[in-house]
Amino acid sequence: MAKSEIVFEDGAAYERMMGTWSGLAGNVFVDWLAQPPGLRWIDVGCGSGAFSEVLVERCAPAAVQGVDPSSAQIEFARKRPAGRLAKFEIGDAIALPFPDNAFDAAAMALVIFFVPEPARGVAEMTRVVRPGGTVAAYAWDILGGGFPQEPIRVELRKLGIPPVNPPSVEASRMDAMHELWRKAGLEAIETREITVQRTFPDFEDYWETCQLGSSLAPTLAKMSADEKQRFKEQIRARTTADGAGRITLSARANAVKGRVPK
Repeated sequence: MAKSEIVFEDGAAYERMMGTWSGLAGNVFVDWLAQPPGLRWIDVGCGSGAFSEVLVERCAPAAVQGVDPSSAQIEFARKRPAGRLAKFEIGDAIALPFPDNAFDAAAMALVIFFVPEPARGVAEMTRVVRPGGTVAAYAWDILGGGFPQEPIRVELRKLGIPPVNPPSVEASRMDAMHELWRKAGLEAIETREITVQRTFPDFEDYWETCQLGSSLAPTLAKMSADEKQRFKEQIRARTTADGAGRITLSARANAVKGRVPK
């Protein structure tokens, strides 16, 4: 896959920053997919294995195969409880190292906007899933303001700093996802929004978590100490704490599913 400004090489950091969000959305996603037990799944762009964990815990699969280009992420995923069933290996979303019809279902969890050629990625998922199987994905609605770090993105734009987007951000739009599935020849295509909430113990935990992402850290590194502090306080002003100091934020993803023709 082509290189992006957003790179995830630290599995533990990614798990804290995005893995929790992925699991929250992933649970809603698998409920919507409503797949029977005993399937062979492939998790394309599995990252730290957060969604593979959901598959193992919620879907009673016969097998789960995770694929990701980052060796560090794969190493982290192999240490998850899901590793008792799931297998993880390095691989490219646009050139999956598996034969045709090898799986019953394929999923991309928060990945399609990182694939340099999304249509090829969807075509590859379709190729490795048997006729009658399911191909599905969900992705943060970044352009619609659904990204978990949207408060930070808003403040960056106010400063005239364009937030860093993944290379194929347009593919996260609902209509774009539907069109990708249609062009791949998939049938019975459906889409939906997924909205989830995550609570942080306090603002400091939220702020530290946000800095673990490779999209924000380089921007903050260019700021002086005073600029960074002012920016932090602007973000604080956009959040509301409850009586215990906890911060609860929402995020929204677009989801799509379709069936491989028989």
